Amino acid sequence: MKIVRIKLSPEAEEVYNYLNKEAEHSKIEKTILAAVGRKVELIKANIHYGEPINKHLIPKEYKEKYGIKNLFWVGLPNYWRMFYALTEGETQIEIIAFVLDILSHDKYNKKFGYKEK
Repeated sequence: MKIVRIKLSPEAEEVYNYLNKEAEHSKIEKTILAAVGRKVELIKANIHYGEPINKHLIPKEYKEKYGIKNLFWVGLPNYWRMFYALTEGETQIEIIAFVLDILSHDKYNKKFGYKEK
């Protein structure tokens, strides 16, 4: 059985740190932060836990910056989303679930090119 490690991109780490800081004062951020923790554990147990995103819908930014060839998303409270990709680890017995972004609904819409009706 392969070991699954979770790594955060600098962008995801920034949002994670923000949520961690704001969780002391905000119930919403506290709920989102707790959900991120639960989802990470679910991903460790099943790397294909998230919903796959079609390759042609993967944002160009992810492909260029990180060389992403696959992308999954998981829902979080308040319509937030967490996006991750699977990559090979440093050894043959390791898989990396690389968390690219943790986004609010508005930022998700903008990044994926969706417009409000």
